[in-house]
Amino acid sequence: MSVARTCPFGVCDGSGMVVDDERRLAAPCRCRGLIVGERRARGLSNAIPRKYRGVSFDRPPISDMPAASVQVVRAYLRNLDQRLEEGRGLWLYGDVGTGKTTLAMLVSKTALEAGRSVAIYSLPRLLAEIRDTYEEGSRHSYTDLLDRLAEVDLLHVDDVGTEKTSAWVLEQLYAIVNARYEEQKSIVLTTNLSREELSEQINPRTVSRLEEMCEELPLFGSDHRRYVEPDLRTA
Repeated sequence: MSVARTCPFGVCDGSGMVVDDERRLAAPCRCRGLIVGERRARGLSNAIPRKYRGVSFDRPPISDMPAASVQVVRAYLRNLDQRLEEGRGLWLYGDVGTGKTTLAMLVSKTALEAGRSVAIYSLPRLLAEIRDTYEEGSRHSYTDLLDRLAEVDLLHVDDVGTEKTSAWVLEQLYAIVNARYEEQKSIVLTTNLSREELSEQINPRTVSRLEEMCEELPLFGSDHRRYVEPDLRTA
């Protein structure tokens, strides 16, 4: 049994349309965009992993990151609706353990809280879901999955460049990026590779589109994940 949807603004009956019975007219409600976003993201992975559900500018590791790097993400989120409408994204790259995924998850979390449609994947998982569409009885066809990936407001792809390269992988990456490029839809991606290394790994034409779509944010430094044993002599 489905649960009736309610309008978050208290304007319509949950249908996304405001009906004037006397004039026999109907107009889109303010919540119409939220309904469309929910439909676009249906069947895609949009859950923030447990590790990142509490991410915040005020908590480590983000609060310990270089202020200049964090400011880029702050500025993006201050103008989130405009950035998403323009199809502008973020490309976070640099050393292992410098907070790229944490910052990307904060962007996705903020977009979800703002009612925008978001799909969140590591690249290996995304490629696995595409492969699953070839199986008999798959819940999505190949074209349906690509259409959904092209339509969500924000596509978050983690660990780009870690996959084993093949002609098939390059084809899928280009198809996804090009579809969003043509629809002017935002991408947030993380990678440990430099621009030149990524270009060698996933094809220059794919990287060229990402450069046009995204603001690049380099993150370098020590690995925040490493445990540093305390010096007992000074404890």
